[in-house]
Formats: sequence, C-alpha cells, structure tokens
Amino acid sequence: MKKTINSEKAPKAIGPYSQAVEANGTLYISGQLPVDVTTGKFVDGGVKEQTVQVMKNIGYILEEAGYSFKDVVKSTCLLSDISNFATMNAVYGEYYKEECPARAAFAVKDLPLGALIEIETIAVK
Repeated sequence: MKKTINSEKAPKAIGPYSQAVEANGTLYISGQLPVDVTTGKFVDGGVKEQTVQVMKNIGYILEEAGYSFKDVVKSTCLLSDISNFATMNAVYGEYYKEECPARAAFAVKDLPLGALIEIETIAVK
C-alpha cells in the first residue's frame, strides 16, 4: 500500500510531488531544499547552513513517518558546485556516524530556486 507523508515542520512541495511516499516499508523522501518552514525562505549563509537545514527537513519527514536517520539506506546529494562537497560532507557526517547509507553526490548545473544543495533520501524499516 502507498501512503503520502507530509510534515508540517518541513517545507511544502513546490510542485506536483509529495514530501515523501511510503510503500511496503520503504520511505522515499523527495529532494529537500534548504527552506526554513518558519520563514518560507532559504536559510542565510552558505552551503554549510543550507546543508544543516536540508538535513533538518529530512529529519522532520523521517520523524513524521515514524523513521529515523538510522533507517536511511540511500541518499543522493545534488550540489550546485562540486567545490562545496567537503563542506556538505562534514555536515552530512554529523547525521550518519555508524552504518552510513549508500550515497551518490553530483554537481549539477542548477538547483530549484538557486539552492546550493538538495538531498533526496530513501529509508527502510
């Protein structure tokens, strides 16, 4: 069975997609941008601050669905500039210290709304 997940703590989708969908014990979280739901805007700062906000947003959605960062099996990190990889990686590593998920990281030409980072996530119970 498929279930749509939406957390009030995370930013609403900016297009025709869901924050997350759970199907058969697997949670698929759409790419999260560094939007602070209280302001509706990107957090101030650079890729470090944006990555922190993205990870918070992922955490809110995981929590809403009854999952945690320990359940994450795969992440895809999209960066507007690959030179930001080390900074993103340092923040990301604060959330995954043991049994880290599989991951891919790419530099892309542009991200929605001019973001520096976007991360999509898959978690399994």
